[in-house]
Amino acid sequence: MSNADNSRREFLQAGIVGTAALALSSEAGGQDRPSAGIPQRPLGKTGVNVSIICLGGWHIGSVQDKDEAVKIMHTAIDEGVNFFDNCWDYHDGGSEEIMGKALAADGGKWRKKVFLMTKVCSREAKEVRKQIEDSLRRLQSDVIDLMQMHEINWDNDPEWVVEKGGLAELLKIQKEGKVRFVGFTGHKSPLIHARMLPVHKWDTVQMPVNVCDHFYRSFVQTICPLAERQGTGVIGMKGLGGGTKEAGGKVVAAKVCTVEEARRFSLSQPIASLVCGIDSMEVLKQDVQVARNFKPLEGRELEALLAKVKPHAGDGRHERFKSTIDFDGPYHRKQHGFE
Repeated sequence: MSNADNSRREFLQAGIVGTAALALSSEAGGQDRPSAGIPQRPLGKTGVNVSIICLGGWHIGSVQDKDEAVKIMHTAIDEGVNFFDNCWDYHDGGSEEIMGKALAADGGKWRKKVFLMTKVCSREAKEVRKQIEDSLRRLQSDVIDLMQMHEINWDNDPEWVVEKGGLAELLKIQKEGKVRFVGFTGHKSPLIHARMLPVHKWDTVQMPVNVCDHFYRSFVQTICPLAERQGTGVIGMKGLGGGTKEAGGKVVAAKVCTVEEARRFSLSQPIASLVCGIDSMEVLKQDVQVARNFKPLEGRELEALLAKVKPHAGDGRHERFKSTIDFDGPYHRKQHGFE
């Protein structure tokens, strides 16, 4: 029996599947539900359907036992997660390397089951090409399904991606067939996202989507309507407020809400998928269960959650990534002259 088979058997024995899968019905928002039981949604106008949860690259790269990291990724795919996230600079490329190893195993059969996303950090043409070539090599893939320009967090980033040639080079690489779709990410300000969206007809945009966002510098209320108008698929992140241990997450640790409430709120927004920080089998089970049982938050249930969250959200105490540079990556801080 292979390691993947063992992983799946252990996962099933944990009691997550079975009754959870049977409990699902057409009430889950009219989404596609493949045989593995995790709903899928269209990723904007790409023609691709992705699982409503996406395995995050930063957290999988933080798993100390790399064999366990591979096992987590294979189990996630077996359980219906077909969307994987990563970035050129996560753990100095370590996240891409371990993900590449997992996807290339068994003759590359895992790669065929995954819509693979990673991100490029530079704004300059020559460096954009080098970073994308680095990612292709580390991920052991001939093509990246989605390449996003990372951390559009600074007011001059929408100008820089054009003026420094990075966007033009990315589009050239797309024409060469090494990248299928292009998008951008950012967690700082919806105003910067609003200026970035018209720069190009982006396939995707990635942004914070969580219960506190509703009350503080809201990406969902500002950017989702603009993205929908442009046909750009929205990818959510920081669903638990960020942090290195997503099993708890900042909003959960602060008792703002439960993990299930936070995940359900994010998944109830007009997004294609939510990137989840998965750094253990326990967290994978938790998030798969929420996805399998997902029903939109609405009516009095939604009103009650928002009423509970409001006193903790309006001043941005749990979303400091929107108001400081403390949560911006070292590469990008240096890029903008902040050591």
